[in-house]
Amino acid sequence: MVWTNIKRILRSGFVSFWRNGFVSLATVLIMTVTLFVIGAVVFLGAMLNVSLSELKDKVDINVYFLTDAPEEDILALKGAIEGLPETAEVDYLSREDALTAFRARHENDQLTLQALDELDDNPLGAILTVKAKETSQYESIAKFLEGDTALGSGNVPIIDKVNYFQNKTAIEKLSRIIDSAEKLGFIVSVVLVIISIIITFNTIRLAIYTSREEISVMRLVGASTTYTRGPFVVEGILYGIVAGILTLLLFYPITFWLGPYTEGFFSSINLFSYYGSNFGQIFILILGSGILLGGISSYLAVRKYLEA
Repeated sequence: MVWTNIKRILRSGFVSFWRNGFVSLATVLIMTVTLFVIGAVVFLGAMLNVSLSELKDKVDINVYFLTDAPEEDILALKGAIEGLPETAEVDYLSREDALTAFRARHENDQLTLQALDELDDNPLGAILTVKAKETSQYESIAKFLEGDTALGSGNVPIIDKVNYFQNKTAIEKLSRIIDSAEKLGFIVSVVLVIISIIITFNTIRLAIYTSREEISVMRLVGASTTYTRGPFVVEGILYGIVAGILTLLLFYPITFWLGPYTEGFFSSINLFSYYGSNFGQIFILILGSGILLGGISSYLAVRKYLEA
């Protein structure tokens, strides 16, 4: 008996979906717009994350050492910095590598190279390049480098300078920009999704409004609440499935067209490649959102007429 009722509910939902062709089409199109907005929020979030990651990756602090600083003391300090919870990465550039890099940067400046050749010894000290996990954490790393822990063997200073203090203002401004962008992106995403869901819910309510007399008749002849509501929930789920498939199909040519532009602008992300590599997750998100949105909206919209 239960299975018979389920088959009747499913059949009734499918029949109603095809019978009310114009209403179904209008509802599917509205839901497609909603799911498109949800998908667009995902893509925008990915591009924002890539942009912010690139900005964070450009920020670092350099620790310049005295030319007579022992290499073992420098490497010991490198290990201490790597042990800090704020540290993401530490790169070591020896005196010889620093000199090679300096010559490469000034290969067209013969006067500078000649002056360098006049010197008896390498004038450059070793360098540590430190990247923090968050831009707001550079200050604590800089303070660590000012402490006694950063002294060499025999408590002799080995650090010439730390460029954080010269770049402090720029790093703090960048930290505020990144934090504001993350908060703004989240707020805009939530607002867009909420507006889209409200529009979809009201559209489905309007579609079910046309069947209010049918609901009343079913209740009068003694149909149960589940049996009355079931076909409309099935119909809502069908709206979501069709809208989800249409949305996924729309994203293919759009991301294909935008891919080269996003790669040129953001450098680290091609929207089409991102869509292809994350298609499984996007498929589940879009189709799942459509099914949930259609089913829950129909369930809530029918309740009004069942209680009447």
